[in-house]
Amino acid sequence: MVDPAARCCCLGWDFSTQQVKVVAVDAELNVFYEDSVHFDTDLPEFGTQGGVHVHEGGLAVTSPVLMWVQALDIILEKMKASGFGFSQVLALSGAGQQHGSVYWKVGASQVLKGLSPDLPLHEQLQACFSISNCPVWMDSSTTAQCRQLEAAVGGAQALSCLTGSRAYERFTGNQIAKIYQQHPEAYSHTERISLVSSFAASLFLGSYSHIDYSDGSGMNLLQIQDKVWSQACLDACAPHLEKKLGPPVPSCSVVGAVSSYYVQRYGFPPGCKVVAFTGDNPASLAGMRLEEGDIAVSLGTSDTLFLWLKEPTPALEGHIFCNPVDPQQYMALLCFKNGSLMREKIRDEAASCSWSKFSEALRSTEMGNGGNLGFYFDVMEITPEITGRYRFSAENCEVSAFPRNVEIRALIEGQFMAKRIHAEGLGYRVMPKTKILATGGASHNRDILQVLADVFCAPVYVIDTANSACVGSAYQAFHALPLICLVNIYWALSVCWLCAGHQGSSGDPDLVPGLEELVQQGWNLQQTLARNCEKCSEESGWCLVVGDGVED
Repeated sequence: MVDPAARCCCLGWDFSTQQVKVVAVDAELNVFYEDSVHFDTDLPEFGTQGGVHVHEGGLAVTSPVLMWVQALDIILEKMKASGFGFSQVLALSGAGQQHGSVYWKVGASQVLKGLSPDLPLHEQLQACFSISNCPVWMDSSTTAQCRQLEAAVGGAQALSCLTGSRAYERFTGNQIAKIYQQHPEAYSHTERISLVSSFAASLFLGSYSHIDYSDGSGMNLLQIQDKVWSQACLDACAPHLEKKLGPPVPSCSVVGAVSSYYVQRYGFPPGCKVVAFTGDNPASLAGMRLEEGDIAVSLGTSDTLFLWLKEPTPALEGHIFCNPVDPQQYMALLCFKNGSLMREKIRDEAASCSWSKFSEALRSTEMGNGGNLGFYFDVMEITPEITGRYRFSAENCEVSAFPRNVEIRALIEGQFMAKRIHAEGLGYRVMPKTKILATGGASHNRDILQVLADVFCAPVYVIDTANSACVGSAYQAFHALPLICLVNIYWALSVCWLCAGHQGSSGDPDLVPGLEELVQQGWNLQQTLARNCEKCSEESGWCLVVGDGVED
């Protein structure tokens, strides 16, 4: 085995909600080093729980910016103590939790440029931030600012068409608007506003890094088609905002060389490139090696879809971001709250708490479920905004219960049908070369994956996405290097993927007569349910969740 100290490599960083993590990837795309610092356990003096502070009322959620800085100090010292070969690092890039923002105080740029290699970063940057506790993606305290932004540009759909998403409380533009409105003095003393990603890149550069297109797409500020800041959105949020943000850049941009601080303190080569950092979700898309037409499905507590899009159709549900791999393409993100917990509930109710009986039920029923459709939302869903359990017979009549086997298939088919419906609503279309990359707990169940393959009419592969944001960041660093280093990173990735993954079953539309009609029926029913749920909510403030719905 090659000594880690002697390997040429790229570093991938991830400044996530609960930790800072790093991986080193060599030119053959092998991860040969990784380490992390967990905020709650390794930095208890900051008093975080899950890496954050939840403030009174539960809506405002922040993280201490100096905690992130000190975590970087700790991890670099750990790497140094291990004998890591910093001199072999060709380039580095990274990811940050999306939507979070950092507020640099007037004069901070001079401190960054004059860092002393004799002192850790956190000791030198203590007075550099006008906001010490930064809003993060879990914050939901900006509803008023969201409504103001949508009104300023002509409504929620108009904002979505412009920036890729309707206004969301966690999105950065709305957070900036709140800080300007509630803390005008702090805002006036701010010379630069960074995302968590560009903040981390700035630490390595020793100067302010640009925000990249992909992470910038999660701010409700960037025009995703033209890839410039929307003046209407900027004006609606705060004054002088364009100057404080700086111009955005493509996600594979080399934003500079590593600061002399890292050369002198740790032994990085002076020519080590810093590639624009991006958000954790875009970095994961790169780490999971998606290509045009591919889908990544994370089947966890909540279910998440990553889509590679060429011609997006922004909607009121889901998010469109600029693609981190190809700046001329796009990616979409769809989140569904009712994921594994919903599957576990139906398992308990209809399969005696047994996954083997659950799988047996899927194998004993045919794709299409005899025309029976079900949609199950025990908690208020994100996509679409519905709560309750709804079952429809082959005659399109709502029924109160299904036989146990039908109930189980209705759940799984309904979940995947909803994913396809809303993916297509954002402009996605299954292509002949489409592959589905599945991860998360439910991806270990082959029978669930067979339904996924059938609904999307595409082969399903299972991958391990541990460290996907870190690894994707390292790939991005390689991608930005001259071609002599790596002729075609994404061709290499596809080969690596085909060798590393293991294939599930391919869906075949010819084997499922009436599938397209069933999907269309599902779309129509969900639209009707969403309208009815909205009306119900307006009239009574709640919607009925039907009982377990299993026929004895």
